[in-house]
Amino acid sequence: MGVGCGGPSRIGKRKGIAESESAVIIRQALDAGVNFIDTAEAYRTEGIVGLAIKDIRRDAVVLSTKKGVRQGIAAEDVEKGLDDSLRRLGTDYVDIYNLHGVALDDYGYLYSEIVPVLRRMQEKGKIRFIGITEGFNADPGHKMLARALDDGVWDVMMVGFNMLNQSARDRVFTRTIEENIGVQIMFAVRLALSRPDRLRVVIEDLIERKQVDPSDFDAESPLGFLVHEEGAYSIVDAAYRFCRDEPGTHVVLSGTGNPDHMEFNLASFDRPPLPAEDVDRLKALFARVDSITGQ
Repeated sequence: MGVGCGGPSRIGKRKGIAESESAVIIRQALDAGVNFIDTAEAYRTEGIVGLAIKDIRRDAVVLSTKKGVRQGIAAEDVEKGLDDSLRRLGTDYVDIYNLHGVALDDYGYLYSEIVPVLRRMQEKGKIRFIGITEGFNADPGHKMLARALDDGVWDVMMVGFNMLNQSARDRVFTRTIEENIGVQIMFAVRLALSRPDRLRVVIEDLIERKQVDPSDFDAESPLGFLVHEEGAYSIVDAAYRFCRDEPGTHVVLSGTGNPDHMEFNLASFDRPPLPAEDVDRLKALFARVDSITGQ
């Protein structure tokens, strides 16, 4: 489990809780044994992370942050962005520095013009590993990452993957496993896996797209089969455990602005694997899906 400082909550920032309260939630996860935190320039939560880790030994936590990118972004903007992130985080290096939400159309420029800048900053000791994250909402079929995998320069990739869209298994993970690329999972839980009404709408949409078979689902509780005494505690619990045990995944990001919710998420990661028959059923149900993100 990694603490995700973006997503719908941004560690409570979107609900307006005090930064000190958000920092306590991050510390809650760290105290429970989590050692990975992901943030980004765009999330405006780097300062909260800096507050949370200021009294922690730096090598006890893995920090990942991200630079927002666009076609034609200048090298100096990237260098300044990293320096500003380091200042907000209160550190002189980040473990992973990612190009954030890269679109396929922008990839060629970023590879040729910005990757050399990242390499120089890596040589200066400001970055340990170079990462790239996909814009999953716009690219649920992973076209950009499929292109990026051909270049052999990325140490880490952030990939959209969940029970509903498992297309990264064949399109991304087979290659990342072969090439020893670290994988952060985003979108393990989004609206469709946390709100029953939304899940029903998403399943209906997939039926219309002919990517799932309607006869395979209970219309009122499409994933209810996962919740039973030997299985998952809830659909959200199943979602985290499904991603955690997928071969080739290394960190599954989980974020919240609520301490009780954080405790629930921590408990999910402590539970054993889902029953093999439930996992196999999920793989069969959504084998053709590559058009949604789970939002």
